[in-house]
Amino acid sequence: NHLSFFSGFGPFRQYLVNSSWEAVKELSKRGLGENINLQIMQLPVVYQKAKEQVCKIWTTLQPLLTVHVGLASSATALIILEQCGKNKGYQETDACGFHPEGACCVLDGPEKIESTINMKTLWKNISVEGIDVILSRDAGRYICDYTYYTSLYYGNGRAAFIHVPPLSESITAEFLGKALQTIILAMLEQCGEQRE
Repeated sequence: NHLSFFSGFGPFRQYLVNSSWEAVKELSKRGLGENINLQIMQLPVVYQKAKEQVCKIWTTLQPLLTVHVGLASSATALIILEQCGKNKGYQETDACGFHPEGACCVLDGPEKIESTINMKTLWKNISVEGIDVILSRDAGRYICDYTYYTSLYYGNGRAAFIHVPPLSESITAEFLGKALQTIILAMLEQCGEQRE
């Protein structure tokens, strides 16, 4: 029975309800089949705290895969698959008014870390009805990117990041949960192929 771990983020700025967390909760209701034990956690929009939680996930649980879901406020009807996390350039302050020391995730860490999940292959092989799915190599140098890099660093690349749009009339939590389920089942299939 493989453990997979999912995180969404808490409220920030004008988003009192963060679609990433709503989508993750919905995914956990749906599940990923019998042999995947699914655990979820809400991360705060705070660099240091998010980092501590992510380290804890990898050191204590050692999941097969950790998928972080974040809200992309600019994406009105897009789901974005992020291929890599970047180490430097974190100038923007978090919900507590801080930004990381040296504006980077891991002092002396590599410039960027790629996910072991090939997002391009994934993107070619899935279709989610009612929304476009796109690829990205830049997760935005804020808490999302920071969390992703940290997770890739401690998880040896066995992490993925998905950006989802804010909730709206057509983009409901239920809709996003279903879309995540489709995408993540394809990711897990890829993980399985890599292990064989």
